[in-house]
Amino acid sequence: MRLDQLQADMGDAIAVEWKSFMLRPSTEQRRREKFVEYTRSWSRPAEMEPRATFTVWTSPSDPPSHSLPALVAAKLAEQYGSETSAAYHHALLAAYFTDNRTISDVDVQVALATDVGLDADEFATQLADQHSSLARRVIDDHNDAVRAGITAVPTVVMAGALAIPGAQDVETYERLALRLIERADQA
Repeated sequence: MRLDQLQADMGDAIAVEWKSFMLRPSTEQRRREKFVEYTRSWSRPAEMEPRATFTVWTSPSDPPSHSLPALVAAKLAEQYGSETSAAYHHALLAAYFTDNRTISDVDVQVALATDVGLDADEFATQLADQHSSLARRVIDDHNDAVRAGITAVPTVVMAGALAIPGAQDVETYERLALRLIERADQA
């Protein structure tokens, strides 16, 4: 949400590029009670981001098993263009944080693809056919982030070097981006 606002405010002066980072890289069946308690911690970011909705997990669905499946689906959505990719990214976030859907489940991923205007059968086929190569790209993004010292989500990296961990307000991001643009213009 904040980066969407930053992009809208700054236009072509910046480019936002999403990278994959796995908080849960491997399959892990979590106890429902423990996961529900974890989702109560979402109230803090909800207070900081009024345009986002975070819901304590009340769904009868199981929590996601791990990060890789949803990130693979997001990588596939990138192939359909930046608008579709952004819409799918937002759909994944809403499915998880608001609707309490199991985004590691392929049926949910395909349903979200349909929600953003993609053909369900084509998306499912491409997801299966390209799974290994898309997973490799996700893992490469993750490993690049780890090598760069990134350990938190969100982390915004500006100008390929300035890592800003944790959610910041739009004004902070904008102030830092303007400083970096100014320095680049002076160089």
